[in-house]
Amino acid sequence: MTEPIIKLRDLSYSVSGKEILKNINLDIFAREIFTVVGLSGSGKSTLLRLICGLLHPTSGEIEVLGIKLTSKMPKDEYIKLLKEVGFVFQYGALFDSLTVRENVGFSLYEHTKLSDSEIEKKIAETLKAVGMSNTEELYPDELSGGMQKRIGIARSLIQEPKILLYDEPNSGLDPIISATIDDLIMSLKESRGVTAVVVTHDIKSVMTISNRVAFLYNHALEFVGSPNEIKSSNSSALHQFLNGQTEGPIKVK
Repeated sequence: MTEPIIKLRDLSYSVSGKEILKNINLDIFAREIFTVVGLSGSGKSTLLRLICGLLHPTSGEIEVLGIKLTSKMPKDEYIKLLKEVGFVFQYGALFDSLTVRENVGFSLYEHTKLSDSEIEKKIAETLKAVGMSNTEELYPDELSGGMQKRIGIARSLIQEPKILLYDEPNSGLDPIISATIDDLIMSLKESRGVTAVVVTHDIKSVMTISNRVAFLYNHALEFVGSPNEIKSSNSSALHQFLNGQTEGPIKVK
């Protein structure tokens, strides 16, 4: 079987004694779209931040692309890894005072020795990949929510990462624009071989894009499997969550 490119082993994370995630064991494979669902506050976004090293586990191990993430790993080794792992923030997190060109090319302008013409060529190629050609001179406030999401993806994509982590990419979007983001995530997997880990509350999106789905419940993994395997799962909490039912083990507060 193919070696996973993300490994989580006995992973737990707590803040001030409050348990956020407990005993997470998970393998994610290359060219997979892996979605993570669960109640608000179940630790979904925390999981993404642990995978990219923005947070460090209370216990357990994380390995990404064969490299063990620790709080003591050398800074240059971590920066090198970050070029392979892009993070797409929930609200785009674009710099309002910078143009699309400056936002997308930011990491290249700041951290490479590429010439301006080389960087501008990569910006144009990356914008084309996300369906945003000829927007280089626009500012974020001139873009719709969906366009800002695409620019956020382009900014992470320009380093040509092997893995993209998406935090609520469909949040705040209407169903049609949301579907275009889903199409883009699937397209990047096919055209560039990008592995995607997607945190979302959008159940339609989950069933459309996922190779596998993880359901976090009570801070642990309640279910991991394909969309088809959900139907045969004996987790009543999973079915209650996906069907939006008020009756079940999940208590509505």
